[in-house]
Amino acid sequence: QVQLVESGGGLVQPGGSLRLSCAASRNIFSIYTMGWYRQAPGKQRELVATIRSDGSTNYADSVMGRFTISRDNAKNTLYLQMNSLKPEDTAVYYCNARSYDVIYWGQGTQVTVSS
Repeated sequence: QVQLVESGGGLVQPGGSLRLSCAASRNIFSIYTMGWYRQAPGKQRELVATIRSDGSTNYADSVMGRFTISRDNAKNTLYLQMNSLKPEDTAVYYCNARSYDVIYWGQGTQVTVSS
């Protein structure tokens, strides 16, 4: 079993930045693909970014060039640096760990972009 705990969400003005963190209960980055997803009110949950065990990354077109996914293996922590935030980035952001058919989710952290 793996526990994922997100933090770092909050209220930010358009154009601002936030860094989300996801602490894993044990070292899983060498096995699991880690990802960030988000869900806005009334919409389906969507992929934001992923980082594979080999370090390769993938981003949704809507965040390419603005968001950066990274990890600290020593701290068992996943990050999402979000820059140039837009109102349409407002959502609950979830951390995800996936290996074949095993999937873990965090509880989510709210990000609100508003003036």
